[in-house]
Amino acid sequence: MNNGFFNLVLRWAFLAMGVALAAKIVPGISCADGSTLFLVVILLSLFNAFLKPLLVLFTLPLVVLSAGFGLWLINAFLLWGTSRFVSGFHVDGLWAALLGSLIISLTNMAFSTLFGAKRVRVQRGPRGPQEPPRPTPPPGKGDVIDV
Repeated sequence: MNNGFFNLVLRWAFLAMGVALAAKIVPGISCADGSTLFLVVILLSLFNAFLKPLLVLFTLPLVVLSAGFGLWLINAFLLWGTSRFVSGFHVDGLWAALLGSLIISLTNMAFSTLFGAKRVRVQRGPRGPQEPPRPTPPPGKGDVIDV
């Protein structure tokens, strides 16, 4: 199995768990069944891939001035927008969308921290990071200095 495909399926699974948890906890969010949840995950992933970067770009001053609060609003808007396209999934208003996007974000963060890709660590020697040795030129083929 391709590692990129596995990571995509893993992210979709985390997103599905977050949406299901939000539908269970938040009173204004409901999801009819598993196939509806599957459609929500696919559409929300597409929105996050294509619409979110554009929305972040256009609202960058708001995102910067609000110290990230604007991203939470964008996520809530995308969750609400998803509910408008998928029948069987309903988000009832701004507060439900805000709380649902918070739960989904926290769930994604928790699962990605626990099961996500491992970070590569640079091992340091006794004097810090070590460079690989430079190749030595063959005898007589070294640097030439013209005078």
